[in-house]
Amino acid sequence: MRRHLVAGNWKMNGQVADGVARVEELAGLAAAQPAACDVLICPPATLIVPLRGYVSAGAMALGGQDCHHDDSGAFTGDIAAPMLADIGCSHVIVGHSERRRDHGESNERVAAKAAAAHRAGLQAIICVGETKTERDAGDAIRVVTRQVRESVPDGAGAANTVIAYEPVWAIGTGDTAMPADVEAMHNTIRTELAEMISEESERLRLLYGGSVKPDNAVELLAIEDVDGALVGGASLKPADFWAIVRACPGV
Repeated sequence: MRRHLVAGNWKMNGQVADGVARVEELAGLAAAQPAACDVLICPPATLIVPLRGYVSAGAMALGGQDCHHDDSGAFTGDIAAPMLADIGCSHVIVGHSERRRDHGESNERVAAKAAAAHRAGLQAIICVGETKTERDAGDAIRVVTRQVRESVPDGAGAANTVIAYEPVWAIGTGDTAMPADVEAMHNTIRTELAEMISEESERLRLLYGGSVKPDNAVELLAIEDVDGALVGGASLKPADFWAIVRACPGV
């Protein structure tokens, strides 16, 4: 059985004081209402070290929001996967639609970043998802299938990889994919993974992301082949984020 994972992507939000306040509140919620799933916080890189003492007790893990595809070098402003591992991260997000759109990251570059994460002992959360134009044109399955095929590197498996399906048109918009569409896409991703990594595909976790909120989390997390959520805006509100965590089946 795949244990659910709920990951909070804080994006470019937070300074030390409010980051600490946020995780302190989360720690209190975790103590009062323990989670029956894995919980991951992905803050800005500047907050990882200040926050790691608050999540080291085991209720939550820490992840990075991106990494470079090389382990070191003359890459001003970038952060390498071994650096993230060195400061206490267990995961890193790669291929988020904002990176693909704003930084021109190709599927091949995303695969290289995921491979770098694997070398560093990190789990790579590989993001895939179609735009509204692609969905309206009937190309959603083709686009996402290609992203999976080209963004997942050799050697990927349940121990080092998570796939997050985030329809681009649903990220931060308040729009959420219909449950039937989410189920269909996750089934498609699982089928593609079965061809790529054989029996490992049944153990690899698939997350849904895209305006996940407390009022839709129960329905989304109950869908077959949805093994958790990658949460954006709601992860900045501890009570909302923990409500999503508590919506995981088995809590």
